[in-house]
Amino acid sequence: MRMEEEIILFYDTYAFLEIINGNPNYKGYLKNIGIATTKLNLMELYYRLYILHGIDKAEFYYQKYKPFVIEVDDSLIKKAMIFKAENKSKDLSYVDCIGYVFAKENKIKFLTGDNQFEDMENVEFVK
Repeated sequence: MRMEEEIILFYDTYAFLEIINGNPNYKGYLKNIGIATTKLNLMELYYRLYILHGIDKAEFYYQKYKPFVIEVDDSLIKKAMIFKAENKSKDLSYVDCIGYVFAKENKIKFLTGDNQFEDMENVEFVK
């Protein structure tokens, strides 16, 4: 019997918010998928949830997704900033650039519905 390989995706803040808000297009991303994200994405998520729903919801989801945080080292930061500079016309956020470059380097898809990433390679684009 062969074990299926676990699919791992990098979840950006957009993806987390859509999942939390119950977007049915993200239903397939709730089970049997490994999650990678950064503490910076959790920072954005916490902020948005706090503004929209208050501290309890912000705390709940921060703790829920904290185990999936990957380390952001100096090399990743530098590569992400080069990527940001090379894609200056897209006006990408620092956090998104870090996540996208991490995903690409680790050969996992970048899960987002952010329009700036719609036609980019290595993106699992879901609205």
